[in-house]
Amino acid sequence: MSKVMIHPATYETVRESVDKAFDLFPLEFHGKKVLIKPNVLRSSETNEGIVTHPALLRSVVEKVETLGPASIVVGDNPGIFSYGANEESFEKTGLMEAAKGYYQNIGTDALRVDFNPDFMPTVSISRIVMEADIVISLPKFKTHGLTVMTGAIKNSYGYLPGAQKAKLHKAAGNPQRFHEVVVDVFRLRPPDLFIVDAVVGMEGNGPACPDLRDIGLIFASDNAVALDAVIATTMGCDPGRLRFLQKAKELGLGDYDLSKIEVIGELKILPDFKLPPLGGEAIFNNEALQTAIHDRTVLRPQADSDLCTGCGTCVDQCPVSALSMSDQVPQVDPNTCITCFCCQEICPEQAITLK
Repeated sequence: MSKVMIHPATYETVRESVDKAFDLFPLEFHGKKVLIKPNVLRSSETNEGIVTHPALLRSVVEKVETLGPASIVVGDNPGIFSYGANEESFEKTGLMEAAKGYYQNIGTDALRVDFNPDFMPTVSISRIVMEADIVISLPKFKTHGLTVMTGAIKNSYGYLPGAQKAKLHKAAGNPQRFHEVVVDVFRLRPPDLFIVDAVVGMEGNGPACPDLRDIGLIFASDNAVALDAVIATTMGCDPGRLRFLQKAKELGLGDYDLSKIEVIGELKILPDFKLPPLGGEAIFNNEALQTAIHDRTVLRPQADSDLCTGCGTCVDQCPVSALSMSDQVPQVDPNTCITCFCCQEICPEQAITLK
């Protein structure tokens, strides 16, 4: 039987909840490589409630420090509107300081792995995700216009650097299939521990809207399906209606049946919690967002021959080897490029733009 912790917390007392989570779901950290992955959707202010709060990240980092020594990496690949802005997103949200020097841009080093050919035959995933001995996921308690809620399973979508996320949105074609895409990404490397920031959550048309809700809780588990089932129930949503939970259960990743979950703490349904439409219309019928997704998938790097010195730095640093030199100017393989912006960021002459 899976266990899910529900613990009262404020951002000032969150360390107590973190200690409780590590006691309930113990891991051996000595000599291990540890990835701590917050939810960093995009560059935003801390008080907007869009990303995992820095207080939770700092508490988890400090807890792992006490259980080491361990090799710690803190990182995420932001969403559609912040591709290529990893450092900026961490700095503005306060997560860079909370990472205590362990931050890495995990989008600059990726591995190509097999994926579900119904969507894409392969994807590139941040190398640290696959090489870490322990992955700790720090989701944010939020609604999502496409998957209804974003929690333990959805947070792993940030494993993918660059525009692959947008490409998979398009490849899915409809909300139900996108639910399945999210599970396929998650199962590339299920995290070992989940600690959810629900001190302040988001309702309404998330994952980036102004409808914040004071909840005062931290959730934790070592099973994502059970955890998301408890989160969905807290939101007033029947977890059995969510396709991504149905898919995860079909794949043997866990069970959303509450009778098979031990809840440690008090499970309460939030009164009058505002959910987005269960059919995903909030995103698939949003013309501006669909345009943004399309625009991200067609961007490609292009070098200005007058500025480019042919140094090859961009070729060397491309995480998916999509660039090669031709007549001393880098050229891109459009089928390999994931539009991660690394070449643009790394170019010493600022000769590369994305068009």
